[in-house]
Amino acid sequence: MNKKYKVTGMTCSACSSRVEKCVGKLDGVNTVSVNLLTNSMQIDFDESKLTEEKIADSVTQAGYGMEIPTVKSEKKEEKEDIVEKNIENMKKRTIWSFIFLIPLMYVAMGHMAGLPQPSFLRGDANAVSFALTQLLLCIPVLYINRAYFERGFRSLIHGAPNMDTLISVGSGASLIYGIFAIYRMGYGLGTQNMELVHRYLHDLYFESAVMILALINIGKYLEARSKGKTSEAIQKLMDLAPKTALVERNGQVVEIAAEDMLTGDILQVKPGSSIPADGVVIEGRTSVDEAAITGESMPVEKKEGDTVTAATLNKTGFIRMRAARVGQDTTFSQIIRLVEEASSSKAPIARMADKIAGIFVPTVMGIALLTGIVWLLMGAEFEFALSCAIAVLVISCPCALGLATPVAIMVGTGKGAENGILIKSGEALEITHNVQSVVLDKTGTITEGKPVVTDIISFGMSENKILEISAALEKKSEHPLAEAVLLKAKGMELPNAENFAAIPGKGITAKIQGNIYYAGNQKLMQEQGISCEKALSSMEKLSKEGKTPLILADEKQVFGIIGVADVVKPTSAKAIQELKKLGIQVIMLTGDNARTAKAIQKQLDIDTVIAEVLPQDKEREISRLQEEGKTVAMVGDGLNDAPALARSDVGIAIGAGTDVAIESADIVLMKNDLQDVATAIELSKAVIRNIKENLFWAFFYNVCGIPLAAGVLYPVFGLKLSPMFGAAAMSLSSLFVVSNALRLRFFHSLKKGKTQPESIQEKKEEKNMYTMKIEGMMCPHCQAAVTKALEALEGTKAEVNLEKKEAYVETGLEKEALKKAVEDAGYQVLSVE
Repeated sequence: MNKKYKVTGMTCSACSSRVEKCVGKLDGVNTVSVNLLTNSMQIDFDESKLTEEKIADSVTQAGYGMEIPTVKSEKKEEKEDIVEKNIENMKKRTIWSFIFLIPLMYVAMGHMAGLPQPSFLRGDANAVSFALTQLLLCIPVLYINRAYFERGFRSLIHGAPNMDTLISVGSGASLIYGIFAIYRMGYGLGTQNMELVHRYLHDLYFESAVMILALINIGKYLEARSKGKTSEAIQKLMDLAPKTALVERNGQVVEIAAEDMLTGDILQVKPGSSIPADGVVIEGRTSVDEAAITGESMPVEKKEGDTVTAATLNKTGFIRMRAARVGQDTTFSQIIRLVEEASSSKAPIARMADKIAGIFVPTVMGIALLTGIVWLLMGAEFEFALSCAIAVLVISCPCALGLATPVAIMVGTGKGAENGILIKSGEALEITHNVQSVVLDKTGTITEGKPVVTDIISFGMSENKILEISAALEKKSEHPLAEAVLLKAKGMELPNAENFAAIPGKGITAKIQGNIYYAGNQKLMQEQGISCEKALSSMEKLSKEGKTPLILADEKQVFGIIGVADVVKPTSAKAIQELKKLGIQVIMLTGDNARTAKAIQKQLDIDTVIAEVLPQDKEREISRLQEEGKTVAMVGDGLNDAPALARSDVGIAIGAGTDVAIESADIVLMKNDLQDVATAIELSKAVIRNIKENLFWAFFYNVCGIPLAAGVLYPVFGLKLSPMFGAAAMSLSSLFVVSNALRLRFFHSLKKGKTQPESIQEKKEEKNMYTMKIEGMMCPHCQAAVTKALEALEGTKAEVNLEKKEAYVETGLEKEALKKAVEDAGYQVLSVE
């Protein structure tokens, strides 16, 4: 049996590894995978040898909790969001910890800075009041953060100490020693031994106990906040599924819930409706938008006998269909299942700090214990030996170690957001630096995602006239190509088309200004006895380039061809070059036809192309690459990409894509610019480098501080580090780590260029920034043409905004040169400022 369970109490990769190890030892377990990101465990086990209760007992003995789902809980749709609740709890704990820490620090340290304090807290005579006030401020923080102590000591009891163990032992030791000091001061006041009182008055470490917890809480909160929620992607997928269906039963058409459909039902699908099941068309003709399943930007013609797929959109005609697969058997449901399985099986990144903690924590605890024993054997007082042991624990408390990863990740994700790159989890940022293969979807990722007119080929008629006649013909057409032609002809005055007729699967005809015209494919021309001989070479050329040729003719001859294609984005070529410079293999994976895919491959110099693949095939290709030992990033924008995005090591979604793709992905490119893939990889490398630096300095500090805290230098030089100064040094090490992480704010990508530093004044002298107002841009093709015209000028960079009809240009050239380049491309420049 293969089942999934919720596991509670896990906070780091050491936790998930321990659960996996404990459950994996049970007799009857075939495979087990614990996912820290989703707090879940996927386990395949033999029911004859093992029960769910025994598995739960094993998890409990490891120090964690496991939920056994009941029938009631499985059907319950409104489930509490564990991740969201954990983030909110962590936020509250952090805030309340600092609410008590700030006054505690004032009481404990204020007199050192010369700050005024109440009279009942001043002097040796008020030592007990001074200490008790700190204890009272300390207790609420300890209670708020009791989870660290529960987990830490539980892990210690089970022989698997982790970061929580060191936090709880260090904080607990400071607290216990502080309470011990209160008793010693009380004894000193009772016996009038003011020297003893004075000594312990400066030997209180309550602020150390609280500071440890408060600082670690910041790191834990940032870590918790960075956890993504895969459940939202599943929910959004389910929301896209048709909720109802029109079914013919007992001679009537009734609307029923989608889950009540049966195999063999006759369904009616109206224009604009989603197809509710996988099946076969038995009556009618239409075009279906299958972008959600195949990624194909062009709607597909469907007639009697053709198959249709659930959740695709019926665009133009009414059809009747017979349901072949319904409910959980549809292709759409399989996509949902693939996303869920891939998300569950994605192993979390093992935190470097957590790996090291497995060795570091028991070692430090051993050193602290050894320090106390050695000093006692050497004849030192118990207080002295205990103080040294606690100083070792406090100075080794892993604030710097715990902050090294999450703070660098926080700054890195913030820098990514500045560059229009939304990085949804620390795991994604960590693993991206290892990416060896980038798999790109074609439609909407490499290309614009919608058909546009790319070519107008004339055979004796002006291009404007060809466009005018074709647009007049297509004005009454519902064919997908019509949208592209009408967009190109936007703003033109079109003649009226009379006697319009659509010829299914071939084209259209109409009478315009007294002449009969045809627009369609070669088959239509042959039926009308119109020779296409002079157009064959042009048609072949367009087809090789992955474009769809639309032939235009009158009753006698062909007078033009319009090429329509989903054009490549202006930045795609440069993006692929940047990825190759980073030594990354570039693969294009598309549901589109092989000829179009090959044309794109040739145009952009892509390493490998795999065409005509369905969503499950995309996911399978990602798995195949991973089996070869490669770290794979998948870039896509559609519902059909969701399984592959979830399966890949790093899923990257284009910001304008579907909500499902965005939710399934680890990284979202908000600017829809493929160059940001390279930027994300560079940023990841910078963050990992920063984390390694942080870990080095955190350990360097421990290597220097632990011997001093243990009193190694005391016999020779009289140097001994008190726990209070140990806590201060611990805080300074955390400040150093945070400061180093903040250097990531100065990160610059390859896309922006890594040039030698130069002053702002020097940049202004070399380059000028202009905003150009441009008239005549109608579509992404126009946008690409203007961008190309401007960037063809030496030393010029341009960004064109189609909606605002503006171009933002950085260049060393004069305004006139820019204006001429745009006007030569066929557009009108209104102003250059």
